[in-house]
Order: sequence, then structure tokens, then C-alpha cells
Amino acid sequence: MKIAFATQDLQRVDAHFGWAKNLAVYEISPEGFNLIEAIQFAGDLQEDGNEDKLAPKIEAIKDCAILYVAAIGGSAAARVVAHKIHPIKVNEPESIPEILGKLQEVLKGTPPPWLRKVMNKGTERELNFDEE
Repeated sequence: MKIAFATQDLQRVDAHFGWAKNLAVYEISPEGFNLIEAIQFAGDLQEDGNEDKLAPKIEAIKDCAILYVAAIGGSAAARVVAHKIHPIKVNEPESIPEILGKLQEVLKGTPPPWLRKVMNKGTERELNFDEE
């Protein structure tokens, strides 16, 4: 499962999604996690109402199941959710490795229903209604 983090320093979740200079994308499983890529963004990221800045960010994380952010605007959150990405807001800057460690422990046990659902992102459910 892929997880994205809105970050300014690549170490902590400390950025508003629209204003983030970086998005760090990790692959995580119960066995471990590793950084897949760090995507950098330039330009006037703090311009409110500039929806064009969101498109490349959403495209960059389209195969992620979860997005951790310090904040996210309503329209950006709606666009992220429309791509079946679950946004999670942290209340204060939090270490990315610590979040990944906690999430890894949850994956080793019995994940809550919302997490089980996002873990299946990209896999098609096969329903067979044939009678036997």
C-alpha cells in the first residue's frame, strides 16, 4: 500500500496539501516501509483559489491509499477523496517514520474497517452470483 505525506522538510508531516513543497510517497506493509519517491513542487504554492496547483499533486499521488497533511482545503479534500485517497490531518508536525511505524503495527494486527477498505485500493472485488 502506498502512503503520501505533505511535507516541507521530507522528515515531518508539516505542510498544507496545496502549499506543500514536497510530497513523500512510501510503500508500507506489515513487514516494513520504504521511500519510493519524493516529489518536489515549485511556483506560487500559497496562492489561494489556484486550483491548477492541485492537479499535478493529485496526479502524483493517484495510486496512494492515504494522504497525511497538516491541513487541506475543502475542494482539495473533495478531489483527493474522489480519487479514492483517504486524507488524514495531523494536529501538529509529526515525524513521518513515527507515523509509518505506528501504521505498520496496526497492519500487523486487525486494521480498522476504514483502513481495510483503503488497503484494497486498486484491487477489484470479484462478485460471483452464479448459482451452483
